[in-house]
Amino acid sequence: MLGTFLFIGGPEIFIIILIVVMVFGADKIPEIARGLGKGIRQVKDATNDIKKEINDSAKGQGIDTDLTKDIKKEINDVKESLDKMTGPIKRSL
Repeated sequence: MLGTFLFIGGPEIFIIILIVVMVFGADKIPEIARGLGKGIRQVKDATNDIKKEINDSAKGQGIDTDLTKDIKKEINDVKESLDKMTGPIKRSL
């Protein structure tokens, strides 16, 4: 996972970390990480709140929110049937 993050390899990540330590100092890095963590948590909470409001308003207006579940079920059914049909072909290769 570390080597494929944003198409950056291990040596590039090491150099970036080294530059961050040199610029901010080792004592500031935990403080920066805490701030980033709080920011990410706030964005995640805001996203969840927006999703909840959309679902609540959709349910209040009588809109079927299970539509995506039905679509996903149909897609999975098609995938399974394709796997059943292509199974013998894959085995022969």
